[in-house]
Amino acid sequence: MIRAISKNALALGAAAAVCVAILSVVNQQTAPRISEQRLAAKLAILSEVLPGVEAGQTLLQDCLQVTDETLLGKNTAQTLYRWRQDGELSAYIIETTAPDGYSGNIDLIVALTPDGTVLGSRVLNHKETPGLGDKIEARRSAWIFSFSGKTVTADNANEWAVRKDGGNFDQFTGATITPRAVINAVRNAVLYVQQHPELATLPANCTD
Repeated sequence: MIRAISKNALALGAAAAVCVAILSVVNQQTAPRISEQRLAAKLAILSEVLPGVEAGQTLLQDCLQVTDETLLGKNTAQTLYRWRQDGELSAYIIETTAPDGYSGNIDLIVALTPDGTVLGSRVLNHKETPGLGDKIEARRSAWIFSFSGKTVTADNANEWAVRKDGGNFDQFTGATITPRAVINAVRNAVLYVQQHPELATLPANCTD
């Protein structure tokens, strides 16, 4: 009886070891491909918010990890990229979060010029209601493009709101909380850059 149990235990142990070895080999073979896909997805979204620019390794390497819970929506680091042309800073691309979406956090990325003009914006992740709040996605509606060309100044704070609140941006029928949250997040991302001129000269500190 004991011998039978020992044999079964050895067989199970051997099978487990083989499975672990196989998984290890598979992970080693697929890891580069997964990494390539993630890189391609990141470059694609950066190119979307930065019109006319083919994003590449230079842009990815010139980046900072920044934290500001009040203006960037969470107490952990967000990534900020700097785009330079002929050595001159031309744009920032910053990740930010709207913490007050209808169904939770809405993660975004916003491209803007150093003077505070929005070049482009996209939603990265959200849990908003399908058919209502998901109109913040570029594939669902053109609403997210309404920020492009808009500038944040000390005098136009009231314009950065949905029309229901007296602002210049459309709300969604049956869903005002979601667009309101996104508008505030985009505006706050611009304010963050405007309030931190040192971002232009800080040494890059991204590790990925």
